[in-house]
This record gives sequence, structure tokens and C-alpha cells, in this order.
Amino acid sequence: MSEGTATTADLDVRLEKHRVELTGYCYRMLGSSFEAEDAVQDTMVRAWRSYDKFEGRSSMRSWLYRIATNVCLDMLNAGNRRARPMDLTAPSPLAQAALTPRPDNTWLEPMPDGRVLPATDDPAEAAVAKESVRLAFMAALQQLPPKQRAVLILREVLAWRASEVAELLGTTVASVNSALQRARATLAEREGAGAEAATSDPLDEEQQKLLERYVAAFEGYDMTALTALLHEDAIMTMPPFDLWLRGTDDITGFMTTLGAACAGSRLLPVEVNGLPGFAQYKPDEDGSGHTAWAVQALEISKGRIAGFHCFLDTARWFPLFGLPLHLDGSGRAEAPGDRGVGGIGAGAGIEAEADEVE
Repeated sequence: MSEGTATTADLDVRLEKHRVELTGYCYRMLGSSFEAEDAVQDTMVRAWRSYDKFEGRSSMRSWLYRIATNVCLDMLNAGNRRARPMDLTAPSPLAQAALTPRPDNTWLEPMPDGRVLPATDDPAEAAVAKESVRLAFMAALQQLPPKQRAVLILREVLAWRASEVAELLGTTVASVNSALQRARATLAEREGAGAEAATSDPLDEEQQKLLERYVAAFEGYDMTALTALLHEDAIMTMPPFDLWLRGTDDITGFMTTLGAACAGSRLLPVEVNGLPGFAQYKPDEDGSGHTAWAVQALEISKGRIAGFHCFLDTARWFPLFGLPLHLDGSGRAEAPGDRGVGGIGAGAGIEAEADEVE
């Protein structure tokens, strides 16, 4: 092996060590799973091309974060802010429910924990990392101007010193502290409005039992049992549709009308955005198995489910989570080429039934 090849291989290894944490950083900045991975790939390419200019005055980690920050700030120049349905519209009464999709770049996107949360032996560090990718916190981040967003993530989530952040952004410590103060004030306003649902990390025994009861109620499509598990003002969202529902009556009413085809679904556990979640598979019409339908992320607060968020674009989300697109009649995964799967197209089954409720 030549010296150049050995050096190349060594640099590959050194860069890859930082991929997960950089993906987490870019995801918090951008609110998009796929844009985050694109940003990290761009960061790696830029690092490769400019490595001969890296003088080692800072650590490679700091250098990569500087590159990643610049990539994200460039991507955010377009001004798009990712959002959840409840950030854009008021809740709809069930009688007025209409399933209107919005473009992909509207929505805050889900992310598997394993792609953004580096392994750590420190429980407190792990808990902070999980909290910082939860949907409510991510949505609050999107309300911050890009540089405030970067400052808050670097200082509060990654525990960088103000001087390190100032050096990275090419500004002063006073400017960093001022930006952090303004960012904290914005987040405090959202928390005061009840934006955050508390989920312990790891899940305690009570929460584990709650999830077991949820699976039994959902798979059995038992609305009485499900109602008992939900907060009275629980929220249900279904991106890419901007419809969202509040309250047990509207949620269970939706599930037994527009969502009635989900009866008999199978749920497989997933870890999504630092929250407990499930991959939902809806029964095939011919009874041959179950087809990918949604990735669910659940928020738990005070012993009940405060929100469940169903991401319906299965053609994008299931491969991202490493999930099969279809389960056969015995519940086993089929090979990807065994049959097609609907992403948004699958949602048309719900949309076609909307007139029944309007």
C-alpha cells in the first residue's frame, strides 16, 4: 500500500468518526432528515478538498463544525422554516376535516435516533441529546434566526464555550452571549405555551406499560381503550397533510371514519426523535399482509399520551429507518422488490373518504 493510499484511508476513518454527531447538528439546524445528510456529505467533501490547508490550530472536530455551520447557513439563506401542522393552522373540528397536503419542504421531518445520537456512557449527556431532537424542541429551534439557532445548539446542546462559538462564527463573545440570551427567551415563550411534552430517558416502567397498552388498543382498534390512554387535549398530526386534531373525541372520531382502513394495523417499535415510536403497517385489502403506512412518534406527559404524530410519506421514511415496506401474512418482512408501496399515494385512500365527514 502506498503512503498516499494509507493517508487517504486514515483521513476517511477520521472524518467518519464525526458523521453521526455532525448529522445531529445539521438536523437540528435544518429540520430535515435528508437535507441534514446532504449537508454532512457536503461538509465531508469540503473537508477532503481543503484538508491540505488544515493547519491543526483547532481540533479536527471544531474544524468540521465550522464547515458544517457554513454549509447549513448557506442552505438556510432561502428562508424556509420547517414546521409542524399546529405551527401553521388552527385545529380542525372533525366535521370540517379536509386532508390537504403541502410540499415536502414545509414539514419538520422525522429522524431515526441512531443517525443523530452518538453513543455515550454518560446518562445525562444522552438525555440532553435526546431532548434536543424531540419534535417540540426541533419546532422551537426553527423559529430562531439561523445564527441564533447555531449559537443555541453549540452552547446549550453541545456545551461549547462562548469563546469557541465566537471563534467558529467569526464574532465576539459578547455577540454570542447576546444571541444566546435572545434564543433562550424565544424558547421560553414556546415552553410557556405548553410546546414540550415530558418523556423520561430511558422510559420508566409506567411509560413502558403505557406503550404496551397503546399497542394493544391501536392494533385492536379499541377506541374506548385508546381514549383512556390519551390526554383530553391530545394532539394528532399527519404530515404531509396540514390537518391536525385536538381532543380524544375528534381523534377517535377520525380513526373510525376517515382512518377506518387502519383497523387491524400492525405496529413495530422504532426510536424516532428521542421519542418512543412505531412503524405502522395497514392491512392489505386482499388480506395478504400489511403495507407500510406511517412512522408514528409519541409524546408522553403525566402518564398519558399527549401527542402522536404520523408521518405518512412511507416511500421516504421507511427506508430511512431501515424498515421493510411490506409484511407478509405471518408478519415477516418481504424483500423490497416483492411488491410496490404507496408513499403519499397510499394516503389517497384516506383522502378519497374525506367527503364522508365533511
